[in-house]
This record gives sequence, structure tokens and C-alpha cells, in this order.
Amino acid sequence: MKLLILRPQPGGCETAERARAMGLDPVVAPLFATIEIPGPPVAAERYDAILLTSANGARYAPPGAAGLPCFAVGESTAAAARAAGFAEVRPGPGDGAAAAAMMAAAGVKRALHLCGRDHLAAEAPGVEIERRIVYAAEPVPHARFEGPAVAMIHSARAGARFAQLAGDKAAIAVAAISPAAAAAAGEGWAVKAVAPAPRDQALLELAAQLCNHGFDVVKDGGDGL
Repeated sequence: MKLLILRPQPGGCETAERARAMGLDPVVAPLFATIEIPGPPVAAERYDAILLTSANGARYAPPGAAGLPCFAVGESTAAAARAAGFAEVRPGPGDGAAAAAMMAAAGVKRALHLCGRDHLAAEAPGVEIERRIVYAAEPVPHARFEGPAVAMIHSARAGARFAQLAGDKAAIAVAAISPAAAAAAGEGWAVKAVAPAPRDQALLELAAQLCNHGFDVVKDGGDGL
């Protein structure tokens, strides 16, 4: 069964490479294209740390950011931060809230969150977090998607757009990275399930189970596995 990878590049091809290594048949069809939103250099003296909740935040980090300690959500974001020149990178599990809690525990008082135009605000008691939008995801034209297929949904915005572009929903399984992404995709799918953790690898493993074992392995309604 084909696997639809809908995330923007270069993340789409990175996921596809891992999917092929698992014996899957991925089709990379990004719903959005990522564009940089340039800004001035970071005044490093104003902050104690950088918060990264996506790999794109690292890829489009403005000059001056890489000199600060970086708290990253997940190992893939941490790897992108290292590739972008961040020397001190602290990866954490979970989401932006967990990373913000890590900053608070480390004594960070003021941080800069490099994020996309569509993002979730991360907060932690005792930490002042300023946000700078460094990229945006813009829709790209698409034909309708048809099944049988398993679709990986990486965000609520992607879930809503994929629902508009899907043909026969009863022939498509949706694997969502979060409950919010699953809810945005709506109903009517052959299966709708949520990854056990909000990370690309966990989502890919869920999608692989659907591809390899059929839609019956998950109950409809986003119950997960």
C-alpha cells in the first residue's frame, strides 16, 4: 500500500528515505512549500537560550542565534540545529512545552523561539519567551489524492488541507502526529489514528503498521495503537 508523505521539503524526502529503509512505498507529495522570512541578526546578549520546536527553525535561524545554547524538540530538530552551527544543543522529548520546562529547569530566564508563522506558543513559569517568525509554509497546487493509501499528517493545518484534497476517504487511512492534527482532518476515513508521541519517527512507525497490516489494526476515531 502506498504511503503519502505530505510534509514540506526537505523533511519530506528525509521521512521517505527512512520509510524505504522500512520496506515501505512512499510517495512524497508536500502540501506546503517552506519559505524563509528574513530578519535582522539576533542580539545574543539579550537572551540566555534559543528554543527550536522544528527543524526549519534551525535551518532558517538568523545570524547570531547559533552562538546561544539551544533547546530543541526531538532528535531530528537537534540534528538540524547542529547542522546549522549550534554548538550547544540540548534535545528533549515531547513538545514545545516540555522544552520550555527544560529551559526553566536549566535556569534560563529569557529565550528566543525561532518558529514558523503557524506555531504553538510554548510557555514555562519563570521564562520569558520572545518569538520570531523565521519561515512560513505556503500551499502548493495539488490534484486529488486517491486510495488505497496511508497518509501521514504532521500538523492540524495539513490535516484540514488534506481533507479538502482527498477523494474517496473510505479508501484512505490517516496517521496523525497529534490529536489536534487528527481532529483537523475530520471524519469519514477508513482509519484515523494518532501517533504515541508527537515526533516524525513515531508517526512513521504508526503509518508502517497500517501499510503492512491493513486498516483493521487500528480502530477508527484516533485511538492509536
